[in-house]
Amino acid sequence: MGRQPTTAERILEAARRRFNEKGYASTTLTEIAASVGISQGNLTYHFPTKRDLVTRLQEEVAERIAERRVGDRPGEVEDDYVEHLSLAMELTARYLFLLRDDAQIEPGPDHQSPHRVLVDDYAALRGLLERIDRAGLFRKDMEVDLDVLGRSLWVLSRYWMDYLSEMELRRDIGWEDQLRGIEHHLALLLPNLVAAGRHRFTRALKAHRSS
Repeated sequence: MGRQPTTAERILEAARRRFNEKGYASTTLTEIAASVGISQGNLTYHFPTKRDLVTRLQEEVAERIAERRVGDRPGEVEDDYVEHLSLAMELTARYLFLLRDDAQIEPGPDHQSPHRVLVDDYAALRGLLERIDRAGLFRKDMEVDLDVLGRSLWVLSRYWMDYLSEMELRRDIGWEDQLRGIEHHLALLLPNLVAAGRHRFTRALKAHRSS
């Protein structure tokens, strides 16, 4: 038998789900406690405020990113690209409210600047496109503007979960939904690549699907 989750872990998971489903502002500590089956006093013993819950969930995201990067060494660009895309999809799906409700969580003048996580994610994607370019995998018979392509690809990935929620009315986004997002992303990228590049990326996605 696996280890049973602690009360704090159960609270965090319930909070994450409620925040994603209802939004940060609309979710109360009472609702979270009820969904865990504990008293509100028990919940506030572990997490005195909703903001404390968010802080711990933000730490989970940072830990997940650090864990994926520990010992990371650049491999083949297609494998690194699919890995980056997969992690971005995974974290966006699991912690959607952190991006969607950011202005509610952190109100104030700081919101005159882009969210740091989003800036870092775009920079990583842009860096991967530059690696593809250096590898000679972009087609020479068409002008590929890396800035335009990068923004288009980033927008598609960033708002894929919103599409699922608003157009398909999905409430429980799983791996297959994330995989569809990756496939749509690559459908935009691949026409810009030479035949060998398309083959390499298609092979990388296939390997990722079976892993």
